[in-house]
Amino acid sequence: MLTQRQIFLQHIAQTSDFPLALEIEQAEGIYLYGTNGRKYIDLISGIGVSNVGHRHPNVVNAIKDQVDKYMHLMVYGEYVQTPQVALAAALVESLVPSADLETSVQKPLDNVYFTNSGTEAVEGAMKLAKRFTGRQEIISCFNAYHGATQGALSLSGSENFKRNFRPLLPQITQIRHGNFEDISLISEKTAAVIIEVIAGEAGVRVPDKNYFRALRKQCDLTGTLLIIDEIQTGFGRTGTFWAFEQFGFYPDVLLCAKGMGGGMPIGAFIANQTVMSVFKDNPILGHITTFGGHPVSCAASLATFKTIFSENLLEAVEEKAKLFRDLLIHPKIKEIRNQGLMMAVEFEDFGELKPIIDDAIEQGVITDWFLFCDNSMRIAPPLVISKEEIRFACEVILRAIDQKKG
Repeated sequence: MLTQRQIFLQHIAQTSDFPLALEIEQAEGIYLYGTNGRKYIDLISGIGVSNVGHRHPNVVNAIKDQVDKYMHLMVYGEYVQTPQVALAAALVESLVPSADLETSVQKPLDNVYFTNSGTEAVEGAMKLAKRFTGRQEIISCFNAYHGATQGALSLSGSENFKRNFRPLLPQITQIRHGNFEDISLISEKTAAVIIEVIAGEAGVRVPDKNYFRALRKQCDLTGTLLIIDEIQTGFGRTGTFWAFEQFGFYPDVLLCAKGMGGGMPIGAFIANQTVMSVFKDNPILGHITTFGGHPVSCAASLATFKTIFSENLLEAVEEKAKLFRDLLIHPKIKEIRNQGLMMAVEFEDFGELKPIIDDAIEQGVITDWFLFCDNSMRIAPPLVISKEEIRFACEVILRAIDQKKG
């Protein structure tokens, strides 16, 4: 009889030669529980997903309540479904622009298109920008990551990830994230700029506070849509509900996913009704999805949304981030970059970092590295993590560093 691990390795498609292969039978809060009785602190939230922790009671109850009513009914946008309507209304309310934000010539974001994932949100936004502007060029950033499908991969900032899948989409131009000089490359030929507020897979790179104001002005000048990818940063990760709030500007299109679902698969791209309406004709049904906006996922997302505010999770983000920074002091740590609880702890190289990650996991703390910055440790715990749990996790990481030879 094959073991679970053997079946996993033989029949689950593998994407690397060294999967973590942890066998987890339960998860709750910040903890994962293995079949071997081991308990792990999930210091990466399943890669930015479990912002309110694993199996938060509010999310679980919302899922159960919705399952008792209905699940899939019809392809996206045809039936009025309460979970979709309530979630869309909450998201729109969170996006009312304040007076201090640099807004565009477009109207405020008030129209939500639900998808199954962040990658699908990216794909939908790309189509939307081309259809609305009638242009073909899209600008993204070097060392950016927006997903792995053909269109989203075309935006990726790493040739190493794209090389063996070419040809990809034409007319993709790349600029340096946070570089003021490159803003001039945005022209009347550009349909959209798609950019992360914080460059995540590049290793948590935080731009100058004035960068996005300058980017916003250039997009307005050229009639270019500014698409902001908050797939990792949204739903409180950086200390405000949306990261763009901290940088004094307002997007034309907003992308979200990951932490949005409380553990359920969901994403969205959000624009104003005028922009989004181009999907209604020429052709009709210009963008469609079968499972996007699944009622169970929407119910879970609304519960996640409400929990972030009812439990005041945003207020403690910066204090918890500071505690990590204060505790993670070691000669081998070259730098710590963060925006809220989205953190990168830099080491000399991947050869030094990987054994530290492996040893920390052996001691019960799960961390990771970044796709385009493999010398930096990813720390992005559930927002519900306590100070005591932070102290324990940091002790384990420091111990793992000390146990690394050399």
